Amino acid sequence: MRTILFILTFFICATGIGQSDAQKLIITPLTKDFYIYTTFGDPGNGSLYPANGMYLVTSQCAVLFDTPWDTTQFQPLLDSIQTRHNQKVIMCIATHFHSDRTAGLHYYKQKGIKTYTTKHTDDLLKEKNGPRAEFLIYGDTTFNVGRYAFETFYPGKGHSPDNIVLWFGRDSILYGGCFIKSIETNSPGNLSDANITEWIRSIENVQNTFGNPAFTITGHQSWASKKSLSHTLKILKEYKSANSK
Repeated sequence: MRTILFILTFFICATGIGQSDAQKLIITPLTKDFYIYTTFGDPGNGSLYPANGMYLVTSQCAVLFDTPWDTTQFQPLLDSIQTRHNQKVIMCIATHFHSDRTAGLHYYKQKGIKTYTTKHTDDLLKEKNGPRAEFLIYGDTTFNVGRYAFETFYPGKGHSPDNIVLWFGRDSILYGGCFIKSIETNSPGNLSDANITEWIRSIENVQNTFGNPAFTITGHQSWASKKSLSHTLKILKEYKSANSK
């Protein structure tokens, strides 16, 4: 496993403005220095659907996990973090290649924010002419930012062939993105790039690796339940059974 250490030696000035529209960008405290941000996008049926991302605030900077789905909220999210926490975002990691995770990569790269995806995600974005990150992750990697450490973990194919999860061991937070389904739904959702059989094995892999997280952050809808992993497994097994007849 590779380890990347960020040595933070700069100080940030508070120059941002507040979020522009509370209905388009919702920020909810999770625990300690972690916050969930929610934006909204059209999944293709003409209606708006919530997408959850997360950010971490340290004493010297902030880190984004996934980018807003709503392209009008790239800058308001940065401004909100600056206003709320007097910190600047220096890094962003996207968890798979779909636009609800990667839409803001090019924008944030232009802002001087270090953007990351896995090599697998980058290959898919390149193939589809999508926005690409500046830096690539090769294999499971541990990042150290300030006093926090977190791991990227590839569990196997699932919602997409490249999906990764993030593990914050000290705070027992599993950030799952679209790999993990909310208890609000009984549908596996968008299956355009999914592999149900592999997804089942990949969920079990995460369960075996990270046990019972205190917080499990889903890519869409409510993330409050501790049962999202087992619920996702139930959905997938039911879907596979119903479609194998």
